[in-house]
Amino acid sequence: MNFLLKILVTSIAVVVSAFLLPGVHIEGYTTAIVVAIVLSLLNYFVKPVLIILTIPATIFSFGFFLLVINAFIIILTSKFVGGFKVDGFWWAFIFSIILSLITSILDFFAKKEEREV
Repeated sequence: MNFLLKILVTSIAVVVSAFLLPGVHIEGYTTAIVVAIVLSLLNYFVKPVLIILTIPATIFSFGFFLLVINAFIIILTSKFVGGFKVDGFWWAFIFSIILSLITSILDFFAKKEEREV
């Protein structure tokens, strides 16, 4: 159940982020759910490999290179999911930051609901 809630929260964050950014295009809410699932899979399987391969750059940049990895994951997601398009690296970079912020806020409220119940 926790995984489904996480997918729902991420898909809402994808829709809101795409609405805020003119360089990110999404066809509909169903596409947002697919984007959330693909992002989860890529973050689970690909991101750890990229982090290990880029440890020197991450250390040298004091961890800011992880934002570049997040943008790369967003671009990779746009290649896999039809109906989801990012116009370039910088839009993916900004999208990943906004997506992280919105997801964190929504997760906070979702977990607050769980604590009250």
